Amino acid sequence: MSTPQLDKTYSPHDVENRWYHRWIDAGLFHADPTHAGQPYSMVIPPPNVTGSLHVGHALNNTLQDILIRWRRMQGRNVLWMPGTDHAGIATQNVVERQLQAEGTSREALGREAFLKRVWSWKEKSGGTIIGQLKKLGASCDWERERFTMDPGLSEAVREVFVRLHQDGLLYRGERLINWCPRCLTALSDIEVEHEDATGKLYTIRYPLADDPTQYLLVATTRPETMLGDTAVAVHPEDDRYRYLIGKRVRLPLTSRTIPIVGDSILVDREFGTGAVKITPAHDFNDFEAGERHELKRIKILDLHAHLRLDGSLADPAVAEAVENLPVAKARPKIEQLLTDQGFLEKSEPHKLALGKCYRCKTVVEPFLSDQWFVKIKPLAEPAIQVVEDGRVRIIPEAWKNNYLGWMRDIKDWCVSRQIWWGHQIPAWYCETCSGTSFLRRSSDGAPLIPSDAVAIVAKTQPDACPLGHRDALVQDPDVLDTWFSSALWPFSTLGWPKQTPDLKAFYPTSTLVTGLDILFFWVARMIMMGLKFMGEVPFRDVYIHALVRDAEGQKMSKSKGNVIDPLHVMEQYGTDALRFTLAAMASPGRDVKLAEERIEGYRNFTNKIWNAARFLLMHLNGERVEVPPAQRSFPDRWILSRLNTAISTVTHELEQYRFDRASSAIYQFIWHEYCDKYIEMVKPALKDQDSEQAKTTRQTLAETFETMMRLLHPFMPFITEEIWQTLPHEGTSIVRKPFPTTRADWASEEVEQEFSLLEECRALMNQERAILGYPAGKRLHFKVHGKTEAIASILEKHKALIEYMENVDNLWIAKTFDVSNPGGLLILTSGSIQVRTSMEDADLGKAEENVQKQIKLLQKEVDRTQQKLGNPDFVAKAPPEVLTEHRERLQRESQMIQLLQQALEQIKLYTLERTRIERP
Repeated sequence: MSTPQLDKTYSPHDVENRWYHRWIDAGLFHADPTHAGQPYSMVIPPPNVTGSLHVGHALNNTLQDILIRWRRMQGRNVLWMPGTDHAGIATQNVVERQLQAEGTSREALGREAFLKRVWSWKEKSGGTIIGQLKKLGASCDWERERFTMDPGLSEAVREVFVRLHQDGLLYRGERLINWCPRCLTALSDIEVEHEDATGKLYTIRYPLADDPTQYLLVATTRPETMLGDTAVAVHPEDDRYRYLIGKRVRLPLTSRTIPIVGDSILVDREFGTGAVKITPAHDFNDFEAGERHELKRIKILDLHAHLRLDGSLADPAVAEAVENLPVAKARPKIEQLLTDQGFLEKSEPHKLALGKCYRCKTVVEPFLSDQWFVKIKPLAEPAIQVVEDGRVRIIPEAWKNNYLGWMRDIKDWCVSRQIWWGHQIPAWYCETCSGTSFLRRSSDGAPLIPSDAVAIVAKTQPDACPLGHRDALVQDPDVLDTWFSSALWPFSTLGWPKQTPDLKAFYPTSTLVTGLDILFFWVARMIMMGLKFMGEVPFRDVYIHALVRDAEGQKMSKSKGNVIDPLHVMEQYGTDALRFTLAAMASPGRDVKLAEERIEGYRNFTNKIWNAARFLLMHLNGERVEVPPAQRSFPDRWILSRLNTAISTVTHELEQYRFDRASSAIYQFIWHEYCDKYIEMVKPALKDQDSEQAKTTRQTLAETFETMMRLLHPFMPFITEEIWQTLPHEGTSIVRKPFPTTRADWASEEVEQEFSLLEECRALMNQERAILGYPAGKRLHFKVHGKTEAIASILEKHKALIEYMENVDNLWIAKTFDVSNPGGLLILTSGSIQVRTSMEDADLGKAEENVQKQIKLLQKEVDRTQQKLGNPDFVAKAPPEVLTEHRERLQRESQMIQLLQQALEQIKLYTLERTRIERP
């Protein structure tokens, strides 16, 4: 019976395309809610419909796919729910740029035509990233693919909006919000990126109204907003100013006077002059101060962050100088006017945190606007509780406090956005009841809804207002924040508000894999919404992976030229190599420092596996023998026991989300134990193909390799399927085969202990060969002493194997250590074994030089490691496994130095002796 063969070289591209299509055609990723297995479900963090696969996506989805494939192979009822997010601002920007290139705009098209244009773009180009995720090997249930603006998900959005409103958790009001003058929309707090910048701190004279010769010095970083000031605040316990509380000051550049108030919350006595201006319409802290002191809110900026001043807000000359200017240009004008009129005391450089739009990087303005808000505290409290009591685990646990700290200080969520692409807010207003036709925004023609207009919130447009007016209803023009619909993702994708079989089977989901950057954007909101509308957490575990940086630890950016494109490296090295690299480097709490050399290294790993498979297939002949493990050869029993350990380790580490340690265990087993040791050990047994030993060796080779492919499959799905198909197997695809489990009859502590002795012996032999510079092909004579008779007996039992593996002639084994040295022998001793070989043919001068170099290099490493371990800060902050790794390395290197020093002394002694003989 012939055995299928593999091509001489592995061609990832051909294999990946072929197998992915077969898996899809066979429906191997499709979930069935009636499946008898314990459910295991995950929702994909929906990538933006505008997106293209970057290395962060590659890491995130590789880790998800490892978990999904592993759990599927364990027999769990697995669902990995895929989909994309409509990404309101980002998608609208894409299409608006297209229109701009065509010489038109969304306003010129009108809302209905513009939305048709966006849907058209989405259908043609919006699925790019889905195809790229498939190339990565993502085993999602693509038959269930969702989009955040699908009809079912839109129904869920409207349902949630209406219920929140009914429960008093959703309101419309005039509040200060983050406003992007470029995108012309509100942003939530976490959509604002803060970056350090250098500006100025201005100290301005505010003359007292009742004595203009006296003035209050007020410090500010934004002199242009002073035209909207409605008070000046001082600390009520500040002896410098408290006598002024209740008086008024004249607002520079205007004819207005404003009060001096005492405010211990707003004022920091150590900052600036200890007196600050209050501009409630253009600063968040000032807004709250204005609420406390019942101050008027004066808006001086328009939607584009240009100054707009009526006659009462500034002197005519001032208004003429700055009217219609953007903030950046108005500020120096105001500074000059203050200087000219004698109000500017001084200005000096000052560091500040500048808020920018997370999409377009435009400086964000605090802006007074009518918006929809979710009252967040009642939703946040239970979401805090479930993390505190462990119903939701955040992994690594270090991020738990970040989550809790942010949630405890959470502010109401502004959910309305002034764009067109998205879920339009299901609220209507009656123009007749308002007594006026609503004004329209000049920028896009959207109705400006008065603050006091009464909203009629409903899932569908009502036929009439409560008073029966039928033809005067106007829908709110705003859309909902993209994260509003994403917050419902774990249950809306399963059919909610309908009670579907999928919802019953797969909610709550099991695990969420995501990045730290959306812990608050998305994760926290999913927890709040899941608890509110499902009465249950949306997932049990949240695994937060690190960021991917370049080899030097820098953030990847096109401007730096250090971006690694996953599509490029998949094409060059194969998808499996990229996946395994990312998994191997996914250490909790540490950023992934990715270099193409690492990916190339794991491409070599795939080649190693491929060549091992080809070696195996050369020897298989289709026979089937059944020899119990206990009756097999020593190498066979050893590899079965080591495979058993690898299975146990990989399973345990995946349970702990330690993808790095699971990958390391697989790599060490396949490369070093299976390929480098086991295959070499069994080559003599395979020479006589008809011998019983050859038959059992072939059985073990096939059995272990097939198991190994299943163990590796979640990490490297393509190469494992290709090889598995050529091995003796049952079933149509490795995708649905059981993940390996440990077997009691494979474990053998006795065999592993014996093998460790052999490794100890071989290591000393190799060390002596290296020290003396003997080439690997040179057949040497070694004398080996066991510390005890039992150890010597084990070495004697495996004498032929040692001789074969180490290219040794007539290995001589003694039963006890020998303290004598008849001269001319290099003697190295470890804990259990002593090895001797002749130095007669060695270049002793070169050997001495090399050993001294090695000792020097090792001592540097020892000193460096001791210094780190002697640093209290390092010991306090380093993870336990890092400390263990450093201590073990220190022990190994110290032992090696002792061994080399033994050798150096002997080489020097023999050199002197030989010199005396040669020169009497």
